[in-house]
Amino acid sequence: MAIRLYNTMTGQKEELRTIEPGKVRFYACGPTVYNYFHIGNARMFVVFDTVRRYLEYQGYQVRYVQNFTDVDDRIIQRALETGQHVRDVADFYIQAYFEDADALGIRRADVHPRVTECIPDIIRFIQDLIDGGHAYVRDGNVWFDTSSFPGYGKLSHQSLEDMQAGFRIEVNENKDDPTDFALWKAAKPGEEFWDSPWGPGRPGWHIECSVMNLKHLGEEIDIHAGGRDLVFPHHENEIAQSEARSGHTFARYWMHNGTLNINGEKMSKSLGNFILTRDLLQRRPARAIRFFLLSAHYRHPLNYTEEAMDQAEQALERVDRCLRNLEHRLEALTGLPAPFAGLHDGAAPNDAIQSVRDQFVAAMDDDFNTADAIAALFEGVRQANTYLAGSDVTVAGVQAWKDLLEELLGVLGLTGIAAEVPNAAAGSIAEDEVEQRLAERAEARKRRDFARADAIRDELERQGIVIEDTPQGTRWYRR
Repeated sequence: MAIRLYNTMTGQKEELRTIEPGKVRFYACGPTVYNYFHIGNARMFVVFDTVRRYLEYQGYQVRYVQNFTDVDDRIIQRALETGQHVRDVADFYIQAYFEDADALGIRRADVHPRVTECIPDIIRFIQDLIDGGHAYVRDGNVWFDTSSFPGYGKLSHQSLEDMQAGFRIEVNENKDDPTDFALWKAAKPGEEFWDSPWGPGRPGWHIECSVMNLKHLGEEIDIHAGGRDLVFPHHENEIAQSEARSGHTFARYWMHNGTLNINGEKMSKSLGNFILTRDLLQRRPARAIRFFLLSAHYRHPLNYTEEAMDQAEQALERVDRCLRNLEHRLEALTGLPAPFAGLHDGAAPNDAIQSVRDQFVAAMDDDFNTADAIAALFEGVRQANTYLAGSDVTVAGVQAWKDLLEELLGVLGLTGIAAEVPNAAAGSIAEDEVEQRLAERAEARKRRDFARADAIRDELERQGIVIEDTPQGTRWYRR
């Protein structure tokens, strides 16, 4: 089955047909680096990281570009508030982005271009638009003439007339039409600026992504992605300026993720429900945060609640418990003496395993439906547990179920990232002390002193140690 994805441009699912067979040119809008990114931003970054992972899982060679907007009114304002240089503010929050994104298992892009690295390219791009009759200069500003591009509004499905009615020209904007947008902004006193043919200034917001796409992916790309709030005006303006310059399609597919609400309300600083990812990482495991962000289809709204995060942690514990049981059974089987060597033989339950994998792939092929993919993962957990409870258990079978679950978790980006809250185990009981306490518990159980055994279990659990009594013996792990 081919991958089908929803294209905002056409309003329907379409089969993925790339410019070059087997290769994907993929651009995702990155952060404006004036603050730590919030949990709504995190959803976008995690979703498109997962799309990239799945494309690679299916054998595509993906070139993935995600930008940093490092010149912006908000960065300038933050610099004024803190007394720092604009570059220092941007550098600090770019490093902070990497720290938080790394924690969430978001793989780094092939290229992370910055606006300030592309100023000569931006100036050349703007000059091309002026020369082509698509832009004009006023008082050191350069404006894109939306009337010069007949397709303006095709992504957001609005007519130019409707947009004109909804806009108004600010008193300080000397432009021909309310919908015209800035390509170059004349410098204001005290602001960072660059020299240009139109005078000192800095780029407008929209031009940067068009230029970075051109520079790192070419004039036409396969997938352009971002949050739903970027459809208009940002992505609409990208299309206008890019296609006006090139004369052909800018991006084949436009992907946009849905909003993230907090307890049923839009996240807003004024409502006091604004959650920075960095703060959430201090009290919730990164792996559980990522799981939660993938728990709904990416185009649907997602509602954050503490209960939903609790459920995410509990769901991951079910998966981890199954993996521990598989690993424990492998150790037990491979440690059997020679007379029982026959238990090591036998085929894996390949039909059942392939059925689970097929369910997972079908879900992801259908517009990257991570909610249904997670359901397939848990079907795998259920069947693996049933297999372990049966009498015909082999090394090959146990290993096959373990490999499958780790494979699916890897596609979702849920392996290799923190399962605990940072520093949660700091100062906790040492491993040799845990083993000593478990030995005391075993002695208490032999004496049938179950009250003492339970007390030791409770004491260890208060220190984050989970104990599991299995037919193969007692084992423990840190929560």
